[in-house]
Amino acid sequence: MHTEAHLIDRIGWLRAAVLGANDGIISTASLMLGVASASSAASEVLVAGIAGLIAGAMSMAAGEYVSVSSQADTERADLARERQELATDPEFETRELTQIYVRRGVDPALARNVAEQLMAKDALGAHARDELGISEAVTAKPIQAALTSAATFAVGAALPIAAALIAPPHLLQWVVSGLSLICLAGLGAVGAKVGGAKILKPTLRVAFWGALAMAITAGIGALVGRAV
Repeated sequence: MHTEAHLIDRIGWLRAAVLGANDGIISTASLMLGVASASSAASEVLVAGIAGLIAGAMSMAAGEYVSVSSQADTERADLARERQELATDPEFETRELTQIYVRRGVDPALARNVAEQLMAKDALGAHARDELGISEAVTAKPIQAALTSAATFAVGAALPIAAALIAPPHLLQWVVSGLSLICLAGLGAVGAKVGGAKILKPTLRVAFWGALAMAITAGIGALVGRAV
């Protein structure tokens, strides 16, 4: 048998990785540019970037864990209810599964036969997959999502910090923003490639929103710096 590797299997970690790295670059670069616009001291910009990296990574880990755990709780509740229904009224559940296959275009007699055979092997698994839409590829994994988001955020945030370390003080804003945009475009291209999508549109989308976020934050930083 030929074993196929489907791209949907990557959706859990790919979503968390792209989101984490994207947020790491944008939020840290925007924070540093905002501080740079309000203050000319390079040390203050670096302190802001490092603080943003640490706080952002912890926030991403906690946020992903809480949100994905909530999804996992919902899945467990649905499975528990389905398990109870299978125990109390298996005939109704068989008819319910049969109707799902009929609506997908399967002949009613064949649909009933398929439902009975699948339920004989793994009734809960059949209903989880075909009635609830829960499968191994998309099931919630809180710890995986939290660790992936925190790690990729830290990697993304390290890029504008590294740019600030090597940039001459008078060019700091230009180097940080330029390198960040290049990294964002590269991230969009890599995410699209790994996910099996076309490269151009995701690349432009990530770069555009990153540039907008950095520009707005730098503008607000400049206004606050003048006011204070």
